[in-house]
Amino acid sequence: MSSTMTETVERQHIQRTPTPETSVILASVRSEYLEMPGLKLTEAQAQRLWALDRDTCRAVLATLVERGFLKRSANGLYVRAAD
Repeated sequence: MSSTMTETVERQHIQRTPTPETSVILASVRSEYLEMPGLKLTEAQAQRLWALDRDTCRAVLATLVERGFLKRSANGLYVRAAD
């Protein structure tokens, strides 16, 4: 399976059938953004901050973007959509 297909499958998995583990990760990321107004992270920074592998980090960020909690700025930073 290609990397893109894997990411799509993982993202769909998080959105449609969150496991307890992915629910905890999503809640943790949301909490960090709520606790630190103005937080702006690249994908690599988010991956290091939450100790996630690349595919999981991408899936989590994409899920939060699709849910309208985060947005990706023109320079590739993930920020709260409400900021």
